[in-house]
Order: sequence, then C-alpha cells, then structure tokens
Amino acid sequence: MDFVRNTALIALAGLAAPQLVFAAGSSDLVVADLTGSNLGIIALTVFFVAYLLIISEEAIRLRKSKPIMVAAGIIWLLVGIAFVQQGDTLGAGAAFKHDLLEFAELFLFLLAAMTFINTMDERGVFDILRDWLVMKGFSLRSIFWLTGLISFFLSPIADNLTTALLMATVVISVGGENRRFIAIGCINIVVAANAGGVFSPFGDITTLMVWQKDIISFTGFFALFVPAVVNWLVVAVILNFVVPSVKPEPLEGRAELKHGAWVVVALFLLTIIMAVLGHNILHLPPVAGMMTGLGLLKLFGYYLQRRDEQSFHVPQTGMMSSALAAETHTKVEPSSEKAPNKPTYDIFKNLQKAEWDSLMFFYGIIMCVGGLGAFGYLALGSELIYGGLGPTTANILVGVASAIVDNIPVMFAVLEMHPEMSHGQWLLVTLTAGVGGSMLSIGSAAGVAVMGQARGIYTFFTHFKWAWAIALGYAASIMTHMWLNASTF
Repeated sequence: MDFVRNTALIALAGLAAPQLVFAAGSSDLVVADLTGSNLGIIALTVFFVAYLLIISEEAIRLRKSKPIMVAAGIIWLLVGIAFVQQGDTLGAGAAFKHDLLEFAELFLFLLAAMTFINTMDERGVFDILRDWLVMKGFSLRSIFWLTGLISFFLSPIADNLTTALLMATVVISVGGENRRFIAIGCINIVVAANAGGVFSPFGDITTLMVWQKDIISFTGFFALFVPAVVNWLVVAVILNFVVPSVKPEPLEGRAELKHGAWVVVALFLLTIIMAVLGHNILHLPPVAGMMTGLGLLKLFGYYLQRRDEQSFHVPQTGMMSSALAAETHTKVEPSSEKAPNKPTYDIFKNLQKAEWDSLMFFYGIIMCVGGLGAFGYLALGSELIYGGLGPTTANILVGVASAIVDNIPVMFAVLEMHPEMSHGQWLLVTLTAGVGGSMLSIGSAAGVAVMGQARGIYTFFTHFKWAWAIALGYAASIMTHMWLNASTF
C-alpha cells in the first residue's frame, strides 16, 4: 500500500506537485493522516483523472468545469466517509465550509470585476481602443510592440484574461492573412499580459489570492515591476526579429462610445479604491469594496435603463403603465416601432456574460485541493517539496508546474500550505506562478482564451516552438528579483 501511495504522489508531483499541499498547512481542521488509506488513494486518483480531462479540454471539447466539479463532489464524499470511519462526524463538514468560504470571497470578487469589464465592453470602451490601434496604419512591428506594451500595463487593471482577449482581437484584425504575425503577436500578448499581472492584486487570480491572504500588501506587489518588465522584454526582443516591418492596409474605425461609458470607468476605479482602502485601513475583505461598487454600478444601470426607455419610447406594461396613463391622460400603445431595434440597457445581461465556466472551475479546483488537504496529502507535499528542496528551488518549480497545469490551482495550493518563508520568497513564488504559466499556452487563462480566439493559428505547438525564449525570460526575471530585492530574503 505504501508503494501505491508513493507512486501516486510522485506521479502527481511530477505534473502538479504544489497541488498536493493545500488545507492542512493553514487549517487545524485535519486531525489525522489518511494519506495511506484506500479512500485517500481513490481521491487522489479521481483528482488526477479529472485534471487529465482538463488538460485535454481543447482536444475533447469538454469544458474544464465539468470534470473538476464532479471530482470535487466525489472527493468530499470520500472525505466524509473517511472521517466517519475515524469517529469524527463533524470534521468533514467543518473542513468543507472552511474551503467554501475561501471560494465565496473569490467568486463574489471576480463576479463584480467581470461585470464591470463586461459593462465597459458593452459601452464600447475597449472597441475604441482597438479601432484606434487598427486605423492608425502602424507597421506590423509597431503593432507588435504597442499591443505588448498595452497588454503589460492594462493587465494590472483589467486582469490578464480580458487584456489578452482584447489585444488578440487587434492582432487578428491587423494581421489579416499573415498567420505568422498573428501567431507571434498572440505569444507576445500572452507573455506581456501574464507578466503585467504579477505586480498588481488585480492582474491575475494568483495575485488576488495572495493579497486576500494578507501575505503581500497592495504596494508590496510593486517590487515585482522590474522583474516583470524583464520577463516580457527578453521574450519580446527575441520575437521582434521574426516580425515583418511592413504596413498593413489601414482599416476605418467603426466604434462609438455609448452614453455613460466614462462614468462606468470612473465607477470601476472608485470600486478598486474602495476595495484597497477597505482592506488596508479597515481590514475588511476586498470583496466588501467590490460588491459595494457593483451596487453603485447597478444604480447607474437603473439610470441608463430609464434613459433608454425614454429615448427609445419603450412602452411600459402592467401597473406602472396604467399609472402613467392615468397621470398623463394618454393612451398606452401596445407596441413601438423603435423599441425592437433599440434594446434598453440591462446590467443582468453583463452578469450573464461573466466567465461562468471559469468561476465553476475555480470552485471545483478549490474544493478538490481542499479535499486532498483533508486527507493529509498537502502536509505530506509540504514536507516533500519545501522541506526537502528548500524554498528557492521549490518556488522555481512552482512556476514550472504552473506552465503544465495552470497557475491558479498551483498558487492556491501553496497559499493553503503556507510554508515558513521570507517576504522575498513569497514575492518569488508570486512571480514564478504568474510568469511561469506563459511557458506553455495551457499554463494560464490568458493563453487558453487566446487559443480559442485565434483557433488554428495560435496553437499549443505554435507557442511551444518559442518556449525556449519564454524560459529565458522566466530565468531572467527570477535572477532580477533575487538581485534587486535581495534585502527581502
């Protein structure tokens, strides 16, 4: 049995070692080592199979949230059985609620942020930026550098996923039939977006989780700015030599800002300020500020809706219609010619457009890793990885693992393990988890999203051809951090 257990651990560690180090490190809920039990090994196997299906998402066309949510349910069923067999009838429920609270904070924060981003998109904010770049008539090499630069600095605000999708649209529009430029441009965007996301809590899910855990302060992330710049520039300079300098034919701009677009942007910035100040000064969870901002957006959405109703003459129905008719002594018409072509603003449509598959994936991965932690696998992984290899080597390997299995579960596992490390080491693992995901296209949400957008052009193998250059940037950013922030180690 020990052989089977150790074999399973080694196999999973080779794929995603940090994922086996979850709740046991930060919670006192786990009271027994069940890693050698039959139920524990079954749970480990279920997780391994689910993740193989996730990695194969593009090939089998199965959304990643489906297998991981089923796996989470099975693993926690096994946890419950194991705890009852040990005579603990309450431990499994307490452990589940602990992990569910972790997810709830993350879920509501992301839902608010996604709604703001979708609203800005609906108001035409991103279309204006895209069309400006497209219609200016820059050379392909200029577009390459501009999209990379914008991706790097937009990602800390709008997150790396949204940024990558926006900039990829520009590259695809400009590139036209030049498939090589589109592929190279997409690689540059993914690397830049992931690099830019590491020096801001809002740039990536991994940095958000670190900030919510109070491990690194909001301003503390700024120490990673220079290493992030180095990470992107090394790759961009190498890719620059294969980008043609020819000018594409300019395109005419078509986008127009809708009413209230800049108000939405201002509300988003205000929401970020509330989340930061509420967390730093009042020690409230960042989600409190984000949900307050979402409420303000909903109130502004009410104004936009009423304005649209008046502008487009959308008829009122029901009691409100009767009241208006009685007050104004007018007849309520059953229909309007303008209404069908002029829909009113509805914030719930932007809520619906949130990345629900990703949100459900986060639930599944958090609960899966939490369940493995309840079996004691995370404490064991902590001893094997950080205890055996040391924090520097372990944190570098975290970045390598994030390229294979996605940086989100990797970082979540490390956070819940919470090994004893210096501030510099925590900055290091934040850096490696963020930029390490760029080494493969499946290592980050940005890469996976862009593969879907530029399907058949930007592929796993297209990205893999330049993995050596991205690895150079990865190594350069680590050395820069260890030199520049040596005093924090």
